[in-house]
Amino acid sequence: MRAGTKRLPLRTLMNPPTMNDTQRPEVLISEAEIAERVQKLAEAIAPRIDNDTVVICLLTGGLWFAADLTRALYRAGRDVRFDALWLASYHDERKSTGRCEVRADLQRPLVGRRALVVDDVFDTGLSLSEAARLVKDAGASEVLTAVFARKPWPKDRGMEPDFVAWEAPARYLVGYGLDDEGKSRGLPYIGALD
Repeated sequence: MRAGTKRLPLRTLMNPPTMNDTQRPEVLISEAEIAERVQKLAEAIAPRIDNDTVVICLLTGGLWFAADLTRALYRAGRDVRFDALWLASYHDERKSTGRCEVRADLQRPLVGRRALVVDDVFDTGLSLSEAARLVKDAGASEVLTAVFARKPWPKDRGMEPDFVAWEAPARYLVGYGLDDEGKSRGLPYIGALD
């Protein structure tokens, strides 16, 4: 062992610290239910796309859903291309700033190709609308959108997604890419913190 390094007690390694019950989200949709919904969504999307389609993941939250969806699309007979677009409107806060900042742009050429923009949740619609506009401006022949969860919204949004896996309640959601000020994205289920 190097000088200055500290050994952890064996019981800490065997029983890592977990959230206490007051922090634990209420499970709304389990890991198994998520997998089932993603596969059904892929089967609905597959006839609308081809193998030249570029799936564009909205970072950071859409990463979990995009990974599962591209694998499910493969099982449904579509071997799609992949790219990502990093837009920020929340900045690790619980409320949107009302505008999108492009932190990392597309890397793959889209001219003449169909694109499927994928995100974790459709809330205000700001990120998905901006992403669809950017993808269209990049030359995509058609822009389709898919979200795992669509939350109800008190007023009309500028657009609606083409594909939705789950109609979510109007609650503060975490897990499966959804975060609480940067935390809880890695939960394998979707839960509510309110």
